[in-house]
Amino acid sequence: MSDAQMSLFEPEDDSRPLADRLRPKSLEDVVGQDHLLGPDGPIGRMVEEQRLVSMVLWGPPGCGKTTIARLLAERTNLEFEPLSATFSGVGDLRKVFTAAKKRHEMGQGTLLFVDEIHRFNRAQQDSFLPYVEDGTITLVGATTENPSFELNGALLSRCQVFVLHRLDERALTTLMGRAEEATGRPLPVDEQARQALIAMADGDGRYIFNLIEQLQSIKEPLDVGSLAQLVQQRAPIYDKSQEGHYNLISALHKSMRGSDPDAALYWLARMLDGGEDPLYIARRVVRFATEDVGMSDPNAVQQALAAWDVYERLGSPEGELAIAQAVVYLATAPKSIAVYRGFGAARKLARETGSLMPPANILNAPTKLMKELGYGEGYQYDPDTEGGFSGANYFPEGMERQQIYRPTTHGFEKTITDRLAYFQQMRAAKQGDSE
Repeated sequence: MSDAQMSLFEPEDDSRPLADRLRPKSLEDVVGQDHLLGPDGPIGRMVEEQRLVSMVLWGPPGCGKTTIARLLAERTNLEFEPLSATFSGVGDLRKVFTAAKKRHEMGQGTLLFVDEIHRFNRAQQDSFLPYVEDGTITLVGATTENPSFELNGALLSRCQVFVLHRLDERALTTLMGRAEEATGRPLPVDEQARQALIAMADGDGRYIFNLIEQLQSIKEPLDVGSLAQLVQQRAPIYDKSQEGHYNLISALHKSMRGSDPDAALYWLARMLDGGEDPLYIARRVVRFATEDVGMSDPNAVQQALAAWDVYERLGSPEGELAIAQAVVYLATAPKSIAVYRGFGAARKLARETGSLMPPANILNAPTKLMKELGYGEGYQYDPDTEGGFSGANYFPEGMERQQIYRPTTHGFEKTITDRLAYFQQMRAAKQGDSE
């Protein structure tokens, strides 16, 4: 190995973790983020012009946020000040701001890197504002959470948000090659195990280096089975209270709505593997049955409720199969939101006409006074009328009849559409006879 290679990746210090020893020494060596760092990328253009603005780097773990911040400071001749929001408080911020202000007075800029910036509360985030505003610091925040939810608007308005990608197979393969070059030996895995190693890393560059370190003492090549026994797969990124939770339930919901049972089962499995509460999913499945399937398949809600009931009786993992069955049923069922829309229209109409009384003929008259006032007078009991349909008006007096429920021709709603058309014909005929 050449001296240049030794200098670039610094593999000689075996006491440091492999991920730290192979940390890129230039922006050109950062993998997987060319859309930001390349010559045509927004950060790449800033570096070229030596004009760095405050920014938030949003991306999954192990995609290079800390490394990029450090290299940006080097390339733009700024003093690098790292802080972790997990371990720092107001006192630490004051010290950094004071030092940065002194440097600023002497013409030296400061890049303040705040890891996990979303962990700072609103007041702490506000403390950055005057120093970002007057150029005392160039703030680079790193977060795994959606900045729209976790950072206050005033800070976001002063920073550009850049989305970093999880490392793809090509980027992870490059990192594996660098590790082999640095250690001077190929990884002790066959080709299939090599692909499995990439899958285990799940887009996390730091994690793949950690996996590789576990293999350093292995002499004989490993197949997939032996590799799985030796190393543990990375736990999926899934926070039940944060954006990942809402992203995956949205994906499940839209896959069912799009009549794609394969994608729906995949997202269901992702949520369950991430530790989501199956009862939460069961409740959302019931909601989907009433909202997106509705009367196009009246049995859908029964299937969803049955899955909920089965899970409560069996628990995990057996009961999860019932939820999967309901997901497939709903994904393959006809879809209609006619009831959902109709109920929304009815609520709006009710708010607009909330003081109108029902017509007297459909009111009960349990007292003599109510009978004298005409309650129930002229009411027709529909089952006893010809065709089982009286054609009476059930809307408030003085209010024109409204078509609130507009069924589709999907599934069972085709039958409902035909039935309502028949009722309308009978209503028109009866009204003609009365005239």
